[in-house]
Amino acid sequence: MFWVYILESIKTKKYYIGCTNNYQRRILEHNAGKVPSTRWLRPLRIALVHEYPSLSKARKIEHRLKQLKRKDYIKKIVEDGYIRMDP
Repeated sequence: MFWVYILESIKTKKYYIGCTNNYQRRILEHNAGKVPSTRWLRPLRIALVHEYPSLSKARKIEHRLKQLKRKDYIKKIVEDGYIRMDP
């Protein structure tokens, strides 16, 4: 299984979107500073996680979420608690 996750910076309130096969390990990597793109956002918390049956579906959703760009769209998805996009 694969997961699309949205992280929120506790410090800056910015969001980061990614996908992985192990989101628990991945959040630890983000918070340990092992991911250059989120190092300056630490500490991070998991705002939302969704499971997908294949890497290709997870990557498609990740890509579509990243295309939204606007923080208010991502915030609405997090508040609703689910992602309403078809892979």
